[in-house]
Formats: sequence, C-alpha cells, structure tokens
Amino acid sequence: MIVTDFWAPVILSLRVTVIASLFSFISGLAVAWLLAGRRFQGKTVLETVIMLPLVLPPTVIGFGLLAVLGKGGWLGALAERFFGGTVVFTWWGAVIAAAVVAFPLIYQTVKSGLENVDRELLEAGRVMGAGEWQLARWVTLPLAWRSLLTGYTLGFARGLGEFGATLMVAGNIPGKTQTVPTAIYLAVDAGRWNLAGMWVLVVVWISFCLLAFGHWVRSRV
Repeated sequence: MIVTDFWAPVILSLRVTVIASLFSFISGLAVAWLLAGRRFQGKTVLETVIMLPLVLPPTVIGFGLLAVLGKGGWLGALAERFFGGTVVFTWWGAVIAAAVVAFPLIYQTVKSGLENVDRELLEAGRVMGAGEWQLARWVTLPLAWRSLLTGYTLGFARGLGEFGATLMVAGNIPGKTQTVPTAIYLAVDAGRWNLAGMWVLVVVWISFCLLAFGHWVRSRV
C-alpha cells in the first residue's frame, strides 16, 4: 500500500470529525442552554430521547439514520429533490453519523457546566442591568469554559471512533467514505494485522494528544 492510501482514511476521519464535532458542539450548547436549570412537563422524556444515542447499539442508530436519510426517508427525499442526491454512502453521511453519536456526550457535559454556574452571580448581574446575552458572554460562558472544553474533547474523541453507524450510513468506500475505524475493520478482516496496527497507533496518538491538550489547558488557567 502506498503512503497516500494509508493516510487517506486518516485525513477523511479528521475532516469528518472536525465538522461533526463543531456541529454537535454548537447544537449541544444551544440545547443545553435552553434546558439547563429549567423544569417543565416532559423534560425527562425529552432528555431521555437526547441521551438515547449514547446507549443504543450503533447498528440501531445506523438503521434509524438510513430510514430518515435514505431515498424512502423524508430528509432523503428533500435532499434528492433540492440537491439532486442523498447523503447516504457519501462522506457527509459519516459526518451526520459522527455528529449524532457525539451529541449526547457534549450536551450532558455542557449542561452540567452551565448548571454549576452560581445563580447568585447571574441574579446580581440582572440587578445591575445586564441583559441575557451580556450575562452569557461575561459570566456564564467564562465560568463554564472547562465543561465546554471537556464536552468538545469528548465529542471529538467519540466522533473519531465512530464505526457502526458510519459503516451503515456512509459505507466503506476506499478514498471516499472509508474512515480509520472502518479501514481497521477491513484490514483485520483481510488478515492485514500490521496495517491495522499502524492505523490503531495513529488513532491512539491523535486521541492521546487531544486529551492531553485538554488537560493541559484546564490546568494552566
């Protein structure tokens, strides 16, 4: 195998994970902001649905995404109508799969950080005339930044390691949709243990550097 073939799944995995983690982080922060500290009827059911991808088998998540994104699904029909095709068996399918599985981790971590912000500080800010956006910018987010960083780090690592749902939605097309986890599976299945081991080392190294950087940043501030 030439060098470019070895690095193709790595580069694709990083591209997929960066986009998926950013989308999951933004949406997770928005949902956590809306739900943190609030009580309403049905909140438990809603949060249970949000956390389901964390405990469901990847094949179940993949089946659900196929049902929604495939040609027979409503999102798939919309994509085919307006964009001339579906995201199934494209690298965008891998992005969606990684985003779905990363979202619960990011949401739960970020929500915990937002709920731990001292409410007395927020009330004091309101008394002094600060608006909600000012409180978010100058009080809540600065105090909860460690949870935000941890949530993004965990979401990135989870998206990088996604396999089952990605395999079902994006497939395992070398050079197009083959991420590192699916490449490792294919290499092991073909008995190419040395190649699989090198990809494993790359993933471990990337994950280690990401987690170490997160710990270093939190310890420095």
